[in-house]
Amino acid sequence: MKSSRRGMLKGSVGVAGVMASRLARPGAALAAAAGGEDMLGLVDPMIGTGGHGHVTPAATTPFGMVQLGPDTDNARWDACSGYHHDDTTLLGFSHNHLSGTGVGDLLDVLVVPRTGPVVLSPGTLAQPQGSYRQRFDHQDEVAEPGYYAVLLRESGIGVELTATARVGLHRYRFPGAGHLLIDFAHGARDEPDAASLADDPSGPTKVTEGSLKLVAPDLIVGSRRVHQWADGRQIHFALRLSRPAAQVQFFCNDAALPAGTAEVAGANLKAALMLPDAGAAPVMVKVGLSGVDVAGALAALDAEVPGWDFAMVRGAARAAWAERLGAVRVQGGTRDQRAIMATALYHTAAAPNLFADPDGRYRGMDSAVHTLPAGEANYSTYSLWDTYRALHPLLSLIDAPRNAAFARNLARMTLESPFGPPVWPLQGIETHCMIAWHSVAVMAEAVNKGATGLDLARLWPALRHLAFARNDSGLEPYRRLGYIPADTVREAASKTLEYAYDDWAMAALAEAAGAQGDAQALRARSRNWRNLFDKGTGFVRPRLANGAWAEPFDPRALGHDTNHWRDFTECNAWQATFMAQHDPQGLIDLMGGDAAFEAKLDGLFTADSTLPGDAPPDVSGLVGQYAHGNEPSHHVAYLYAWSGSPWKTQARVRSLMATMYRAAPDGLAGNEDCGQMSAWFVLSALGLYPVDPVSGVWVFGSPLFTRAELAVPGGRLVIEAPGNSEQAVYVRAVRWNGKPWPRSWISHAELARGGHLVFEMDTRPNPAFGRARDARPPVNALGAAR
Repeated sequence: MKSSRRGMLKGSVGVAGVMASRLARPGAALAAAAGGEDMLGLVDPMIGTGGHGHVTPAATTPFGMVQLGPDTDNARWDACSGYHHDDTTLLGFSHNHLSGTGVGDLLDVLVVPRTGPVVLSPGTLAQPQGSYRQRFDHQDEVAEPGYYAVLLRESGIGVELTATARVGLHRYRFPGAGHLLIDFAHGARDEPDAASLADDPSGPTKVTEGSLKLVAPDLIVGSRRVHQWADGRQIHFALRLSRPAAQVQFFCNDAALPAGTAEVAGANLKAALMLPDAGAAPVMVKVGLSGVDVAGALAALDAEVPGWDFAMVRGAARAAWAERLGAVRVQGGTRDQRAIMATALYHTAAAPNLFADPDGRYRGMDSAVHTLPAGEANYSTYSLWDTYRALHPLLSLIDAPRNAAFARNLARMTLESPFGPPVWPLQGIETHCMIAWHSVAVMAEAVNKGATGLDLARLWPALRHLAFARNDSGLEPYRRLGYIPADTVREAASKTLEYAYDDWAMAALAEAAGAQGDAQALRARSRNWRNLFDKGTGFVRPRLANGAWAEPFDPRALGHDTNHWRDFTECNAWQATFMAQHDPQGLIDLMGGDAAFEAKLDGLFTADSTLPGDAPPDVSGLVGQYAHGNEPSHHVAYLYAWSGSPWKTQARVRSLMATMYRAAPDGLAGNEDCGQMSAWFVLSALGLYPVDPVSGVWVFGSPLFTRAELAVPGGRLVIEAPGNSEQAVYVRAVRWNGKPWPRSWISHAELARGGHLVFEMDTRPNPAFGRARDARPPVNALGAAR
């Protein structure tokens, strides 16, 4: 199994005037009609496109298959999405992008609008001269939900992009004659060596079985198999022009094929669509995608964009986003805070992505073509190691039907895949990225929160095989020894911790399936993480097969023998020690009680932030040794509630919201990770967080806004924080539906019914709130820690 993400990667005045008028935000009228700012108008898709955010500004719809947008690079870690805000040249515009991942892929069907001679070379970032790259300026870009535009000043071409779920729609305004280059060899590539980046030694995108076919002067179709991160991924497209091309020239390995060639196969394919009358009227292009076949891509074109009304398609995308973002409304805070909140909500609908044709056909995890049951959907791009923590819990509040659909989808994938429960599925391929099988946590949380339609009678035997029979990835010693030895398995300490949480999740699914004995055994085994806690040092640490602690030990290190392998996955002992999300009381007991636990948490946030030289860039956003830029730390600030000191949570989360998020391209402390980084902000800004998503317990933090309204399954949830301010970060008292609420937590069942939650805020902490034993979050029945 692959383990970590990082480890896999070694103009004219006339056009300018048209662009200026076109780039005005139509959402302003909507906001005015609503009596103030609307969430849609606050969204800035450029947040996270710089720094290490790895976000794309592409035009897309909520959870859509298509993300049509600009590609500035396709080979370095900080351009995993295909775009980085620091870049100054554009390759062109491709049709699907990853948002915030730590590995690059997709970038299918690159369309390059050009004037002058046809140029086939993509060039490099360092040497764009003589290539089809074009310089651009951020002041000439507009990015909105469902829309992207840019003016390419060198050529004078104005570009507008919008999308439906499966179709990308382009509109180009050329100053005169021009052409469109379709680079079907373009896609994500392996990262070049940093020392020789200018030489671009990473090699081409790994493509096999590529084909292009000219069906008509206005229609090209194609298929290819790609062997990048998702090894063997199949994609098919259909591209239609608003008017026929005067000539279509095909290229294979950058050699022109004879005139009249209508079909070509190979790994390095391009096509030039010549448009001598391009300046007479806007040139429009629509591209449909399918994971099944060309017929599916054509069906998407006909079903979703039958005509050429760009404004209508753009308007429909905006309407879809307005509905999506309307699930949460906030008042108060600064405009930047509201923009961060709106953009974070936007990012939480960037993935998972639809991956099925209009007729319900889809390519499954077994590479076979399946047909969905009526009313169901198939999705891709599940960054489960990240998103089980906050994204799916957020969706369980504001879009429970869709989150239940995701759970049913993951259950189908479990039954289809030769690898069992999904780890990180991307377009029908299991990438095996990261560790454990956190799809089980998403399914367990959904079932515990009332999701229906999971075929537990079929699902549980497949999960049981993972739980009790499989021996790969350290599972055999995990069951036999109660931990995974660090001298036999890579990233053994993290795997022990995360397998324990998945045991906890699978216990819930076993119970729902009626397998009570299995549930009991898995709950007992979910205590395995305790076998790595060393009372002598006060840390979780790696252990050897003979039972001894691995030496040398440095809580800041990622392993005891980094020349061989790491013991932790994108974290160290400081961060991993607090990873028992389902068993905080067990950790408190092992540490010697509330005071010792609280002191250890304090120590995490005040420790020296120095990291060893081999630490991956994912471990970022450091406060002491707390790393907000990576997911293992995300729940940690909320653990103070278990020791009866939630006022420390309140101060800490408000500080993290203020320092780890900014309304700027480099405004994220780490990878967006398909919505997880943003989901943390959304929930924390509401004053809620799910330390253990499976349990359905929401721990209180410190709300950022004076008022928020959420559409929840049972109606409307109103969260108010009178007296809130930059200084008033502490919760003096809480009321629920008008009555005093002494607890520092609330159940999902209560929130999901809707109601009125009031946090009375103060500039000084109230240590009495949440201090009493019965006011703390419930302790799971896992037995005493020894």
